[in-house]
Amino acid sequence: MNNDLVKLSQATDYAARQHIAQRRKGERAEPYINHLTEVAAMLAEATEGADLVLVIGGLLHDTVEDTDTRPEELAQRFGREVADLVQEVTDDKSLPKDVRKRLQVETTPHKSVRAKLLKLADKTSNLRGLMTSPPAGWTRERLRDYVVWAEQVVRSCRGLNPRLEAQFDAAYDTARRHFSV
Repeated sequence: MNNDLVKLSQATDYAARQHIAQRRKGERAEPYINHLTEVAAMLAEATEGADLVLVIGGLLHDTVEDTDTRPEELAQRFGREVADLVQEVTDDKSLPKDVRKRLQVETTPHKSVRAKLLKLADKTSNLRGLMTSPPAGWTRERLRDYVVWAEQVVRSCRGLNPRLEAQFDAAYDTARRHFSV
């Protein structure tokens, strides 16, 4: 039996169940799991399937931030490494949005390699989502601000994985041109 495949399937199932009622902010209101599986797939491809903890972290990266999941539950189900990675990329929702955004820019340079790779994949997925289904009610200025901010966050993630960087750069360039950044 391939235990890695079992763990990956369990993480996918868990992420889908935890985010079952959530939708992306875009006009198409896609199921949130689409974002999580895209992030996980990017990480799996970029590491050639060599880092199960990172891929599972990609699937679960928003569970603590956006659901009632506690880090201890992730540690029990998926191991301490996964829980620590998820916690490392989790924003403190008790802080105002502008503070959380500023902290992402300031703290990302000090994060682990795995957390930086996850940030790259997450921001790439988010930029792609802005292009295919921009959030309803977002002004052009807000869309531009997000594009600029996403680039600031991943600036310190360079030099770790050329494949992820190329995917981010393609998404960023498209979004930058589209929103006149």
